[in-house]
Amino acid sequence: MTTVANPARLSTASSSFEAEFKARLHWSAETDADIEQRVADILRDVQQRGDAAVLDYTARFDGLQAASMGELELTQAELKVAFDALPVVQREALQAAAVRVRSYHEAQRKASGESWSYRDADGTLLGQKVTPLDRVGIYVPGGKAAYPSSVLMNAIPAHVAGVAEIIMVVPTPARDKNSASASRGEKNMLVLAAAYVAGVTRAFTVGGAQAVAALAYGTATIPKVDKITGPGNAYVAAAKRRVFGTVGIDMIAGPSEILVLADGSTPPDWVAMDLFSQAEHDELAQSILLCPDAAYIDQVQASINRLLPE
Repeated sequence: MTTVANPARLSTASSSFEAEFKARLHWSAETDADIEQRVADILRDVQQRGDAAVLDYTARFDGLQAASMGELELTQAELKVAFDALPVVQREALQAAAVRVRSYHEAQRKASGESWSYRDADGTLLGQKVTPLDRVGIYVPGGKAAYPSSVLMNAIPAHVAGVAEIIMVVPTPARDKNSASASRGEKNMLVLAAAYVAGVTRAFTVGGAQAVAALAYGTATIPKVDKITGPGNAYVAAAKRRVFGTVGIDMIAGPSEILVLADGSTPPDWVAMDLFSQAEHDELAQSILLCPDAAYIDQVQASINRLLPE
């Protein structure tokens, strides 16, 4: 059962406000430096040892024991089985979302992504040539939270652009990482089904910095890609930052923050959902509500308690 969130309540009228608020901002330069060093070590190891390093880190961080990389690859048949096993409502929702995402990016390509050329007055040929990448990697969160939307929003635009191969990596940590019998991780069927709907070429149950490294440098099993897209935790964000240049990346989308300034007139559910939007990304994310009305903050807290699943 999920524990209902009970965020700290601070008052600017308190003499200890500054100290208490600073204590809540738990991110520090030391934490950042530690993550950067660990990520650097993982990237270097995967670059040097390839599949063996990926297997080691998958066992260490996800509790997922595999004798070979073949055990970590999801087949197209598995993706289809996941899709077929979904309730009709969920299947239709995935398909409807895929149609919407595709139509938007097809319009985007027509507006700005087509090749064109012309000759100026002196005969010089000028223009723009748009060429799709050969292979891209998409990182899909799949640890404590899973996002089929990330699959659709990263794979479908690649298809629309004409990318030939789309390699998906998604962590599937074992429920009990300390169990010696742990072999296959917890797979999210909606994520697998979304990969089927979006037409992912190959998929691997690998996550973290090691997955980013495998995509960036290539291993005997996971092919090197031209660009890596998709969100992840602090380690994934740090890894993407470090491999930029070796491969392209979309952006640094790691732990995030949101500060909501409310005057008490906005529906409390809306504010609660805004706070969730960043809190769901990572345990290091920060969601802060600032409001002069204590009674309104109580209403937002009630919304949080009601909206969070039990």
